[in-house]
Amino acid sequence: MSKNSFVVTVVMSALGALGIAMAGAAVAQTTMKISISIAQNSHQGVGIDTFAKEVERRTGGRYKVQTFYSGALGAERESIEATQLGTQELTLTSTGPVPNFVPEVRILDVPFLFRDYAHARSVLDGPIGQEMLAKFDAKGLKALAWAENGFRHMTNSKRAINGPDDLKGLKMRTMENPVHIQAYKGFGINPTPMAFTEVFMALQQGTVDGQENPLSVITAAKFEQVQKYLSLTGHVYSPAVILMNKGKFDELTSADKQHFIDAAKEAAKANRARVDQDEKTAVADLRAKGMQVIDVVDRSKYQAALTPVYAEFAKQFGQANLDRIKTAK
Repeated sequence: MSKNSFVVTVVMSALGALGIAMAGAAVAQTTMKISISIAQNSHQGVGIDTFAKEVERRTGGRYKVQTFYSGALGAERESIEATQLGTQELTLTSTGPVPNFVPEVRILDVPFLFRDYAHARSVLDGPIGQEMLAKFDAKGLKALAWAENGFRHMTNSKRAINGPDDLKGLKMRTMENPVHIQAYKGFGINPTPMAFTEVFMALQQGTVDGQENPLSVITAAKFEQVQKYLSLTGHVYSPAVILMNKGKFDELTSADKQHFIDAAKEAAKANRARVDQDEKTAVADLRAKGMQVIDVVDRSKYQAALTPVYAEFAKQFGQANLDRIKTAK
């Protein structure tokens, strides 16, 4: 073999080895999907964007998470079903439809259960919340971390809600959640369960009079365009949760499992920070856009209106379990 031929052979071998290495690197990257039902510019959008960035960073680029917004992969219930089946790997969802999969989570949706954000976050991040996250495992889902939607308020296009009597007869969109439906019937509302992706058009067409959601959702969805009145009832605290297909999670190495969990915790921090930001600015913004905002200083009348419903909740969940959450520090 001539010297030139030897050099060419060495170079070609090196290039071949480099190509194989690059192909191996490409194969080593696994792409996963995560979705939300609302817009990217929202508290949930911040959450999944942070999650995707953290997963890629913590795994050295071996895992890439594609983000989908505004129900592009389906509404919340469909996204949970898809994650459970493994046709998509991850989702961030409110707990609205979650009781259909993990019934134990229903207790978190009892009205006026949480005093404020600090109380709710403490419960979810503490033993009670962690016990509930573990309940998802048996349902083919791995709950990576609690995130947040926020305290829910009522909007409608019919009249100002100054007290619980003003709610009677209103046709209100509710989440597909049995606890919410039972409670809102106690207010005299005509609850209409509906996927979030259908709500704006239903309000626009008058199919329903109103809806209830946290300020972060109301602003992200631009409900001020189709709703005149907002009452700051804060009647229910709405958690959210970052879910992963249990089989996909189990396939991860121990180190990568921790990377995904840590990424979810960072996502929850960013998500909650955006909720805090929205809580400070949303009311003034909505007023400036023409909404009439009623600040509910005294919620005792709303609580009193639900006295018969609370008796039913005590039977369903056990008064001791409700008290454990209410009195948690």
